[in-house]
Amino acid sequence: MKFKYLFLAAGLLMGMSGCDDKLETFETVGEIKAPTAIESTAIHYESLPGQIRLYWTVTEDPGFEYLKVYYYDHLSKEDVTLLVSKYTGEVLIDNTLARFGDYTFAFQTFNAANEGSAMTEVKAVSGPAPITLSETKRTKVALTADQLSTDNQEPTEGPIANLIDNNTNTFFHTRWSSPQVPLPQYIQVDFNEEHENFAIQYTTRNVGNSDGFPTAADLQISQDGVEWETVTSLSGLPAKSVTEYVSDFVIPGKKFKHFRFLVTSASANAKYFHMSEFSFYDVEVEVYDPETAPLD
Repeated sequence: MKFKYLFLAAGLLMGMSGCDDKLETFETVGEIKAPTAIESTAIHYESLPGQIRLYWTVTEDPGFEYLKVYYYDHLSKEDVTLLVSKYTGEVLIDNTLARFGDYTFAFQTFNAANEGSAMTEVKAVSGPAPITLSETKRTKVALTADQLSTDNQEPTEGPIANLIDNNTNTFFHTRWSSPQVPLPQYIQVDFNEEHENFAIQYTTRNVGNSDGFPTAADLQISQDGVEWETVTSLSGLPAKSVTEYVSDFVIPGKKFKHFRFLVTSASANAKYFHMSEFSFYDVEVEVYDPETAPLD
């Protein structure tokens, strides 16, 4: 039902007046009967990474005008109140941690006169917050020509040693002369020591042609040089002359002594690829886990 509040309009400064035209009517629209509380069994939750999703079914006549959700934020150490429309069927609680266990949420409905129902409490747990990885240092690994190899060297030009001569006017080229073999083809690095977190950098060939630039590649690792594992795949690689590409860091989760840059496609659908310079970097990575980090 609807309820109307009657207020006496102006006249207080002028003195009271009994004239009917001084009465104005203001209407509060909405339910003013006692608000219906939400049953705890009607409220569900979903544990998300660093979040809690609370949800319930929205009905045509919920028996209230709006509701409030109260909870304690363990990170900010503050009590939080959320104002929720009766037409809304969920709220997403951000910055939650699984380490805190149960979060207690109190739901209270209100009518149009701002009269509240009894509290309904539910408990929910957060999914583990995501771990953040940040690069802190990148160190170039010195390579020698005898550490480099390929499965398809062009015999007439572009030796693989050119990849580490610090000269973008020279180049490495896989076989373009007959007989050609299809991609994939690779550059392999055999290290003298183990590596783990890494990144690569290379410069495309200084050339006027548009064919043969790597456009996609797999980064592969091996401990024995026999069994290989792809740890990430690259796409959208530059297909322009003398262009530098720098990869994001890669965390393979294991150590390795052999590495391959395996080209899976090249510009103009070439069956070969070329490159000017190639570098390999060790990367130091800082790991921040909000589920185990010290709390203030």
